[in-house]
Amino acid sequence: MFSKFRYATAIGLLLMAVQAWADVRLPKVFGSHMVLQRQKTVPVWGWSDPGEKVTVQFNNQTKTVKADKSGKWLVRLEPLEAGGPFVMTVRGKKNTVTFDDVLVGEVWVCSGQSNMEWPVSASANAAQEIQQANYPLIRHFKVPHDLSLTPKDDILGGEWQACTPENAGKFTAVGYFFARELQKEFPNVPIGLLNTSWGGTQSESWTSREAMESFDEFKPALATMPKNLDDVANQRIEQLRAQITKLQGGLPDAAEIKQWSSADLNDGNWPTLRLPDLFDRKAVPNFDGVVWFRREITLPDDLAGKEMKLSLGQIDDKDETYVNGVKVGSTDQHNAERHYTLPTGTLKPGRNVIVVRVEDTGGGGGFTAREDQFQLAGNGKIISLVGDWKFRVADFNRTVALSNPNLTGTILYNSMINPLIPYAMQGVIWYQGETNAGRAYQYRKTFPLMINDWRKRWGQGDFPFLFVQLASFNAANGNSANGSTWAELREAQTQTLALPHTGMAVTSDIGESQDIHPKNKQDVGKRLAVNALKTVYGLDRVASGPVLKSMEISGNKAVLTFDNVGSGLTTTDKYGYLKGFEVAGADHKFHWAKAEIQGDKVVVYASEVATPVSVHYGWADDNGEVNLYNKEGLPAVPFRTDTWKGITEAATFK
Repeated sequence: MFSKFRYATAIGLLLMAVQAWADVRLPKVFGSHMVLQRQKTVPVWGWSDPGEKVTVQFNNQTKTVKADKSGKWLVRLEPLEAGGPFVMTVRGKKNTVTFDDVLVGEVWVCSGQSNMEWPVSASANAAQEIQQANYPLIRHFKVPHDLSLTPKDDILGGEWQACTPENAGKFTAVGYFFARELQKEFPNVPIGLLNTSWGGTQSESWTSREAMESFDEFKPALATMPKNLDDVANQRIEQLRAQITKLQGGLPDAAEIKQWSSADLNDGNWPTLRLPDLFDRKAVPNFDGVVWFRREITLPDDLAGKEMKLSLGQIDDKDETYVNGVKVGSTDQHNAERHYTLPTGTLKPGRNVIVVRVEDTGGGGGFTAREDQFQLAGNGKIISLVGDWKFRVADFNRTVALSNPNLTGTILYNSMINPLIPYAMQGVIWYQGETNAGRAYQYRKTFPLMINDWRKRWGQGDFPFLFVQLASFNAANGNSANGSTWAELREAQTQTLALPHTGMAVTSDIGESQDIHPKNKQDVGKRLAVNALKTVYGLDRVASGPVLKSMEISGNKAVLTFDNVGSGLTTTDKYGYLKGFEVAGADHKFHWAKAEIQGDKVVVYASEVATPVSVHYGWADDNGEVNLYNKEGLPAVPFRTDTWKGITEAATFK
C-alpha cells in the first residue's frame, strides 16, 4: 500500500504527464452562451498537438481538420441562419470541448474609449433600464484590459452573458441600447455584443504596427517605440520621479502621509489645482497612483453642527473622504457619484477642512463631476466647492507600463483586437476621439487608417463601421474665436464618412457641458441603430441628420443647402429660432448669426458682416446649443464652410 507521501507523489507525476499533453483548446472568445454570426462563413479555430485531427460539430455540420506544424487549426462552418440554442462540440485525440446555449444571429464589435465602455448602470435612468433589461437573445462579452507590444493569439479571459436584470448593468450602455433597437425590428434574431473597449484610449493604440509603418507621419514615433514594456515602465518611472520632484520635492514617507487627513496640517507649501478636473490631465500627465486633495471652507454659524451632504460627483477611480479629520465615506467605483452625509456635529463654525484621498488605478484620474455636483448642501443652503484645492502626490504606480494604454501605439490592437480575428461578425460600432482631439487634423488620416487596417485583417471585406461623433463638452472653452480641438475632431470624423460602408451618429445635442461622459446613452444607441437598419439591413429609414451640401452668397446672406433633409428641415425651438450659426467675412472674425429655415434651405446673416465668406455651425467644444434637425428627429452635422488653418494642424502622434 502507498504511503500518503508516495501516493501524493504518484498523483503529482501523473498530473505532470497529463499536462504535457496538449489538449484541444479554443480562444477564450468562444464559450457557452455565445452568438455566432448568421449568413456568413463562421471560422472556428484553436490549438492542439501538431498534426492532430480536430472535429467541430455544430447544428448538423461536421468539419474535420488537421492541426499545422505549430498546432494551430481552423475550420469554417457554412453560413447559418438565425436560431438556437445549439451545442458546439470540438473533439481532439485527448479531450472534447463543449459549448452550450450557442445562438446564431448578429454579432457587433463594440470598441473605443470610455463612452463605449460606459456601463448601463451609470447611464440615465439606470435603475429602471436594468429592471427592464430582460432580453435573453442579447448576449454580451467584455474583453479584459490588456497590453502587448507584439500580437497575441488570445485574450486574458471573459465570458458571454445573457441580458438579464442581474447582468445588464455591466454591459456597454451604447452597445446595449443599440442592440435593443435592433431587437425591436428583428425580435427573433439574437444579438451578440463583443465589447473590447478601454477608457481614455487613443486610436493609435488600436492600430496594428504594420498599418502604422505604412503611414509616413508615424515613422518618427515607430523609430523610438520600445522593444518591451519593462523598458517603457523604467523610462516612465524615471520621468514620473522627475515630475514629482519638480512639483513637490519628492515623495513623502509613511509617517508624513499619516498626518494628511488632519484638519490641523500645515499645507501652505502644497501646490494647487482647480477642481473638479482630471489630475493626470493638468498636474502630472499620464499619472497613475495616489493623490491627496485638501480644501478649507468657512462655515456660517447657522450651519455649524447641522447635518449636511457632501457631494463630489464621480471620482476616477477610488476615494477616501475626510472632514475635519473624520472619515465620512469611501467609494471604489469610478462611475459612482459620491454623496456623503456629514452627521450632526461634524462641521464647526468658521474654518473646516475637507480632505479627499484619490487613487487612480489606470487611465484617467481625478474628479469628473460637473461644477453643480461639487458642493456642500444642507439646511436650505449650498456651498460650492469649485475652485483651488491643495494637492500632494503620495505615491505612483510602478507598473505604469501595465496600466497606461497610451504609452505607445499598437498595444491595444495586439492584445484586444488581434486575438478576436477572424471571429465572424456583422460590423463595428465605435465611440472614441476625445483622446485624439489635440491631434484632430492628423485624425483625418489616422482614423481611416485604423478602419482599413481592421477590415484588411479581419478578411470580411469592407464590413460596416458605424461611429459616434463627439458630443458637446466644454473641454477647453474652444470656439470659433480661439479655435476648437473638439470641433476639428468632429470634422475629421465627418470626413471619414468618405470610406465605404461607414455611418455616423451625431450627438452634439445630447452631451453635457461639464461631463465628458454624457449619461444619455439611449439616444446614442438609437442613432447608431437607425444607421444600421438602413445601411446594413436595407430598411427604409432616414439614417442621418442634415448634412451641408453647398453655400451660395446673396448680398449679406449665406444660403445653405443640405442633403439628408428627410421630410424637411425643422428646429426644436418652439419659436423657430435656429442656434449655433456664426458668420465671418474676409477678416476671419466670426459673429453670432441669425438663421432661418426657408423650405429645404437655411439662410444665415449677421448685421456685422456685409459680405459673408464663411459660416460655422456648432463649431465649439461645447456645441450643445445647436438645434437644426430633419423632421425625423436627427440632428444636423456640425460644419464649417472655410478651410482656414486650424489649431491642431501641427500636432502629431509621438
